[in-house]
Amino acid sequence: MNSTSPRRRFARAAVAGLALTGLLSACGGSGDGDSSASGPVTLPFWGWANGQDAVVKTFNASHKDVQLKYTKVTDQLTMQKQLTNAVKAGNAPCLVQNTAEYVTSWVSQGALADITKYVEPSRNKFNAGSWAGAQVQGKLYGVPTSSSPNFTIYRTDIFAKYGLKPPATWDDFIAVGKQLKKHGIKITNYAGEDPSTLEVLAMQAGAHWYAIDGNSWKVDFQDAGTLKAAKVIQDIIDNDLNSKLSFADYAAVQRNYDNGGTVTRQISTWQMAGMVQNFTKSDGKWALSPWPTFTGEAAKTPAGTNLTGSVTLVTKQCAHQQQAAEAALWMSTDASAVKTMASPETGNGVMPALADSGAYVDEAISAKLLGDNYEPAKKVVTDSLQTITADWTFGPNWTAMFTEMQAGWAKVVNKQETVADLLAHMQQWTVDDLKSRGISVTG
Repeated sequence: MNSTSPRRRFARAAVAGLALTGLLSACGGSGDGDSSASGPVTLPFWGWANGQDAVVKTFNASHKDVQLKYTKVTDQLTMQKQLTNAVKAGNAPCLVQNTAEYVTSWVSQGALADITKYVEPSRNKFNAGSWAGAQVQGKLYGVPTSSSPNFTIYRTDIFAKYGLKPPATWDDFIAVGKQLKKHGIKITNYAGEDPSTLEVLAMQAGAHWYAIDGNSWKVDFQDAGTLKAAKVIQDIIDNDLNSKLSFADYAAVQRNYDNGGTVTRQISTWQMAGMVQNFTKSDGKWALSPWPTFTGEAAKTPAGTNLTGSVTLVTKQCAHQQQAAEAALWMSTDASAVKTMASPETGNGVMPALADSGAYVDEAISAKLLGDNYEPAKKVVTDSLQTITADWTFGPNWTAMFTEMQAGWAKVVNKQETVADLLAHMQQWTVDDLKSRGISVTG
């Protein structure tokens, strides 16, 4: 969206602990591949995060028998498309950066390897929520790489100029947006290709697009929580409070924020990296505030879509699954690798998935970007880890569903249809799609 320790909660694929049958049309492989082969071996690794190339260089310099061959993909949505093609062609890479919401989809397609026996001994190194995000039905298909605290970042100078306070609720958000509109300023940006805005607000509002009902999946894109989220989004769009800049032109999006054309984002630490690396005018003029709440409700921050923790997945087609699992573990636990990725200057500003991830807040936010607001920002980040949604389920056709939703979201942003229209379509489409895959479904 324009998106811990064992004591903390983290959104995850709730199917991780299921012991049910018939919920997935297929399951990931558990074969060892050629895991006993002597080195040196080369492991293709696809990812999109800044800093991964530096981590790969450090890994290769310190490992004689295993080498990583890194390919940078444009973004996570492009990754799903390219990985689909690679799996079909039989040439999938060994290691793939991804986020938790896609794990179930890839397992259901038989694309991932069960690497439980290789990584289970390292469980205590990771926080419980991030660890769960790499699982489906109790089996591990990857290694967690990051957690995702979420919050609002806003332009302090522009808010002060017009006597505005950072919005505490979504009602406040809309009211502030209307005030900013009078001065030709947008409060947020809705990229036409990115419906994660709808997902994360629905998650925060208590929605459950997918749930388990006995031995079936239950689908509901029109529950009370989703409709509450839809109203907020529709009000923002109807009142023209949002920019409509596509992340396909990433530089233009960043210039717009830097120039003050759009002045808030609901983000996590990793999204600050692009701001740090691209801003030339507004350094020191940004501050953090808590994610807005729904009026009358307690603080609750979502962790869906690109706001979830990342995982490094091992594919079933990999001939060296043990080495791949061990390489993924190294990238998530080596002190230098973790520090590189945590910094918005050298990496992607991600909070690590480690048990002591809170210790990396200093690394994951930028004094350059926040200026005098740097110290107060630490508490906002730490507090957000305490309120993250923990009861969201990612369905087995999530990749296909999200792709379908993208097309409808573009129409919503351009006022060609309403959010309610999109939700009605997604309800019927998702039920039909699951049935076509031979997956039991109600809804």
